[in-house]
Amino acid sequence: MTAGPSRSGGEPRLGAQEIVILGLLGAVLFVGKMALAGLANIEPVSLLVMVYAVVLGRKALFPVYIYVALECIVWGINLWTLSYLYVWPLLAAAAWLLRRMESPVGWAVLSGTFGACFGALCALMYLPVEGWQFALSWWVSGIPFDLLHCGGNFVMALALFRPCEKVLSRLIQTVPSLRG
Repeated sequence: MTAGPSRSGGEPRLGAQEIVILGLLGAVLFVGKMALAGLANIEPVSLLVMVYAVVLGRKALFPVYIYVALECIVWGINLWTLSYLYVWPLLAAAAWLLRRMESPVGWAVLSGTFGACFGALCALMYLPVEGWQFALSWWVSGIPFDLLHCGGNFVMALALFRPCEKVLSRLIQTVPSLRG
């Protein structure tokens, strides 16, 4: 199935098949995080956001924002869930910019660095609402979790980035309009 007629910008609309696949990829982000919820800040979301960005290009934002919407539906709208509106696309953009990187260690470093910076990135949301003292204290109190996030992301990306990229690339070969 091919994409539908063009929008005014010349880019084709997504067809039903693309919408279903992108929706399922967003659900995979949420289910993957929930499956590992018992492990503090160990999650596959960072890995998969990078893989989606490399394989799907800007279409990776569809599953990312589906994931964010599911987080808001389940946990409610709060400053930390709203920070996901910029935190996850930031990781997707970094991965897209590095999409030609071949080294699994490079992907692990990107993912680990993101995990280490996650609390600081989320704390930015508190600056205009609570002030810099609160934002700083919120970030500092979460540093142990950021270190776990860093380690988990590093190991997961080192072991699984290339296999996940290959699987997703094979999947979208059947839907050429999804290629990034």
